Amino acid sequence: MTRKPVALVVVLAVACVLALDRAVSVPPNPYQAPPLLALGSGLAPGGAHCSAAGS
Repeated sequence: MTRKPVALVVVLAVACVLALDRAVSVPPNPYQAPPLLALGSGLAPGGAHCSAAGS
């Protein structure tokens, strides 16, 4: 195989994955999302390895 068919297969595979993801996922609700930077907000960290450091 040469590079062109391999590159075409890779581009098509990425396009298929993106199309599948767009078809089955729902858009995020920005009003329910956690703040991007929670500096001084009083929110406790959660869901990361550093959130278990204090316990």
